[in-house]
Amino acid sequence: MIQFTTWDILRNLLYATRWTILLSLVSFIGGGLLGMVLLYLRTGRRRAARIFVKYYVELFQGTPLLMQLFLAFFGLGLFGIDVPAWLAAGTALILWSAAFLTEIWRGCVESVVKGQWEASASLGMGYAQQMRHVILPQAMRVAVPPTVGFSVQVVKGTALTSIIGFVELSKAGTAITNATFEPFTVYGFVALIYFALCWPLSKSSQMLERKLNVAHRNH
Repeated sequence: MIQFTTWDILRNLLYATRWTILLSLVSFIGGGLLGMVLLYLRTGRRRAARIFVKYYVELFQGTPLLMQLFLAFFGLGLFGIDVPAWLAAGTALILWSAAFLTEIWRGCVESVVKGQWEASASLGMGYAQQMRHVILPQAMRVAVPPTVGFSVQVVKGTALTSIIGFVELSKAGTAITNATFEPFTVYGFVALIYFALCWPLSKSSQMLERKLNVAHRNH
């Protein structure tokens, strides 16, 4: 058995945490960008586009992320395509994040009163101009808390990528446990690190929600 000091365990976990943070950022930013495109299609006037996005969202929300990761990594292998674990993990999490963010933002857009659409249309604005100048600025104020809250789910969702061999925090924890036979120490540190990553996001979401509620009441 390899002898690890407590500092050795923590140092190796912190090294793996960099990949958790990087994957979280890629997944959230990539999912946000794709989500904006899907939101535009989902709330647009083209029925075919709305139906496509509706079923896209239902597919990714209605199936386990674990299965999506598995298919992204092993599915293409059936056709002789070798997909690196980091690419499969990033792709699956981006597609998964986009589905949830699209629905969060759609609900926020639909919360804008109908009169805002009618008023902007009476000024001769097209759909894109309405969204950019009138609807999205109002919807974004409502969308900030749930969007920040969802980022916590993205961070925790990266733990599932260990199933396809991506070495992030939880995968590193498993490897170190197998080498040290100290599961309580290792997974205690893993839990603390995840908490350190997610707690500021949760608190910022709550703070933003309170500020927006105060601003709305003052308005």
